[in-house]
Amino acid sequence: MSLPAGGQEPATTPPAASAESAAPPAADSPRAAVARFLDLCRAGRWAEAGRYLPAGPDTNHDARRLKAVLDRHLWIDLEALSPLSEGHAEDGLPTGTDELGEVPGPAGPEPVRVVRIEREPYWTFSPATLRRLPAWYEGLEGRWALENLPEPLLRPGPRDLLWWQWTALGLLAALAWGAGRLFGRLTRTLLGRAFARTSTTWDDVLLDRLAAPLTLGWALLLGGLVSPTLALYAPAQAFLVSTLGAIGVLVLFWALWRAVDVVGDALSTSSWATENPSARSLLSLGVRTGKVAVAAAGLVAALSQLGYPAASLVAGLGLGGLAFALAAQKTVEHFFGSVALVADQPFRVGDFVKVEDFVGTVEAIGLRSTRFRTLDRTLISIPNGRLADQRLESFAARDRLRLACTVGLEYGTTAAQMRQVLEGLERALREHPKIWPDAVVVRFKEFAASSLDIEIMCWFETSDWSEFQLIRQEVLLQFMQVVEGAGCSFAFPTRTVHLVGSAPAS
Repeated sequence: MSLPAGGQEPATTPPAASAESAAPPAADSPRAAVARFLDLCRAGRWAEAGRYLPAGPDTNHDARRLKAVLDRHLWIDLEALSPLSEGHAEDGLPTGTDELGEVPGPAGPEPVRVVRIEREPYWTFSPATLRRLPAWYEGLEGRWALENLPEPLLRPGPRDLLWWQWTALGLLAALAWGAGRLFGRLTRTLLGRAFARTSTTWDDVLLDRLAAPLTLGWALLLGGLVSPTLALYAPAQAFLVSTLGAIGVLVLFWALWRAVDVVGDALSTSSWATENPSARSLLSLGVRTGKVAVAAAGLVAALSQLGYPAASLVAGLGLGGLAFALAAQKTVEHFFGSVALVADQPFRVGDFVKVEDFVGTVEAIGLRSTRFRTLDRTLISIPNGRLADQRLESFAARDRLRLACTVGLEYGTTAAQMRQVLEGLERALREHPKIWPDAVVVRFKEFAASSLDIEIMCWFETSDWSEFQLIRQEVLLQFMQVVEGAGCSFAFPTRTVHLVGSAPAS
């Protein structure tokens, strides 16, 4: 990400200006006038810039103040301004009047406009804009610097920052680094006292290895807190914040990178590693792989913080690791399957899910495989590479549970009794406090082989299966009361057998 050059910030061009932007700007257009005004201000030629303001007692001073207000609140996109001599024709403003945008005023947003005049330079800022300028300037952050610093420090430098801001940035960086060292040392002292009470030594080693990241982290934090006092214009402030954020991400992953070494050293001296020579080799490989993974993730996260697309960066890293992926295809497949499961999160540990032909509870998600505890209390392990390609159904993600059943009444039920039962069943559902009222279905479905079937389908606003079982029990008992109250009976499967008598004996 870089700051806009030439006093412009990328922005969406208004519909009224889209067709005009393709034409070259006329010398007497709003775009040409505003561009010339900004160029003169950046060059410190305030007297000439004052020609683009209505006549006043001190146009030089007004031009300087207007430039400060625009820099702080309205970073102008020149491409959005009209290149035509008559300005925008369909912006709803009077002919010969164009609006650049709005800035905060005492009573709310107020417009900044330019108007066409008959003399050169033809387009100037409007008298109303000049009248509002004192109030805008009074509420400007950093106004003390504009009024008290020497003239050379008030001139624009690279990226349209004033030289006093560039100077302040350098001083801020030096002070933040010094304060970061002080706070980092204080943090290590306090944590060292706490770690000294533990019986382990790896935490003391980790604290020593994190000295530099702690210093830089504190410096970034303090610099970010003080940076608003520099009164940078919006794009510069956004760029500074994103840059500090990117460096902060790198500092975090730098600390993790050093922590991997410490954890690897601690594990290498454990009884598990000393008693298993093969484990030490695996541990060494794991530490190197972990550091590479942390470094790659830190680089991607930092570039993403600066505005670069993370997906493209990850794809580039994927191409770089193609040889490794081909050499350990199955292992890498299962590893990236676990990454996909973590990224998509189709389920979490403890969720009740359906996979393939079984249902169970997720017990552990590992780097190579995921384990499920079935209803029979058996343990099923599936490699993550294969699991990521399967259809996964998570019951824990439901926001409500469905009741679907069929109530069969005997064939002796009359039409009036059927209507009474239908009304009673629907009323019992809608009166339940947990019912989801948008979809309650109670309909006479069909004449079945041995019953008159009523289709029932509804949802209850709960995701707790135990609570749903109690709700279902309560509702089914109410269904029984409704059927009994209507004088009906539930049907049960029956079959009528006709016996044909045998021929009489001769």
